[in-house]
Amino acid sequence: MSHVFPRHCHAELPTAVAGDGCYLIDATGKRYFDGSGGAAVSCLGHSNVRVKQAIKDQVDALAYAHTGFFTTDPAEELADILIDHAPGDLDRVYFVSGGSEAVESAIKLARQYHVENGQPQRRHLIARRQSYHGNTLGALAAGGNAWRREQFSPLLIDVHHIAPCYEYAERAEGETLDAYAARSAQELEDEIQRLGPDTVMAFIAEPVVGATLGAVPAVGDYYTRIREICDRHGVLLILDEVMCGMGRTGHLFACDADGIAPDILCIAKGLGAGYQPIGAMLCSKQIYQAVSDGTGFFQHGHTYLAHPIAAAAGRAVLQEMLERDLIAGVRTKGAAFEARLRDRFAQMPHVGDIRGRGLFWGIEFVADRATKTPFAPHHGLAGKLKKAAMAEGLACYPMAGTRDGKHGDHVLLAPPFIMTEAQMDEVVDKLARATETVLAKVDMS
Repeated sequence: MSHVFPRHCHAELPTAVAGDGCYLIDATGKRYFDGSGGAAVSCLGHSNVRVKQAIKDQVDALAYAHTGFFTTDPAEELADILIDHAPGDLDRVYFVSGGSEAVESAIKLARQYHVENGQPQRRHLIARRQSYHGNTLGALAAGGNAWRREQFSPLLIDVHHIAPCYEYAERAEGETLDAYAARSAQELEDEIQRLGPDTVMAFIAEPVVGATLGAVPAVGDYYTRIREICDRHGVLLILDEVMCGMGRTGHLFACDADGIAPDILCIAKGLGAGYQPIGAMLCSKQIYQAVSDGTGFFQHGHTYLAHPIAAAAGRAVLQEMLERDLIAGVRTKGAAFEARLRDRFAQMPHVGDIRGRGLFWGIEFVADRATKTPFAPHHGLAGKLKKAAMAEGLACYPMAGTRDGKHGDHVLLAPPFIMTEAQMDEVVDKLARATETVLAKVDMS
């Protein structure tokens, strides 16, 4: 009997024993193509020689040093690489152990910045419905997924949520993309005005919404408008690139595709590529200077900040991406992968939308294509798709609650950057068979 507390108490999971490039191998020898990189994590696959060696070398040199006493070369060098490629005025890197910690750090830094700046009345955080920012209490409060928040709501800080830029489901009939982008961005302006412009500290959003919406990018000049609104009111813009950043959407930093830069940026997942748990919060010179010139102390911290082994792994991951030009490859492979997905799935009667960027794609399933009506939750479509895909030898990321936390189903795909064209065909074939198997059994009566 296992003594591990699993994610789901009644799930029977295969035991992973090895990784080989884009594949995971279980104890029976069955191979699974890692079509979602876990949760958009394993961007380099599971057997990268350079990263593994960097971890071994760092263990031999230094396993751990607390950041209250020391800095280390891996942390310093990884920070230099990130800032050398970071957008806008981002200048400092705060290393943590994952995405939730990065978002918690960002929220607290936003608040402390305004306090240090003599504006302690700025306390409100605005986020978006159907966003996901992590599972610690502050990050969960920022997230806008109703199902994840429901039972913990008495414990959550008050965060205000506006509409996402979710063109497939929320653009009105006859509304142009530009008009929809303007209307969506206007929700931020309206909410700031409702709360009082001098009381809002920050707005947080994912450039490409990952787990809860299924790889949804903004349309038109949405983010240009968001940046202008934040600047006009002195509101910090926090971008959560935990899932969509680090090359996943075709740029090292996802916001580069939208032509903007945030004040605070959160990364994780692809930064360690699954070889080590690591995340980071990047902030602008202005924010860092406010703390440096004020108390000089960010009132926050974790035991494993800038862990040397994790930082060494992150450094090797970025060196692999940059020196092998893998991110440019994400853009070209992404176009080829998109073409295959559309060719195979676009005409399926219950596929409503195919969207994404780079090697980050979502397929949304609907009961009725004409009305875009989602399947009722009792069908359990996402769970059945996951099970059927695993039977085919494909690990992907189906999720329920696409529309409102309860209704709607999508599959998220985030394959390793090293995927070949032949493997694209493999993924599409396996997912198509799984989809056809599940949908054939759905009782629409």
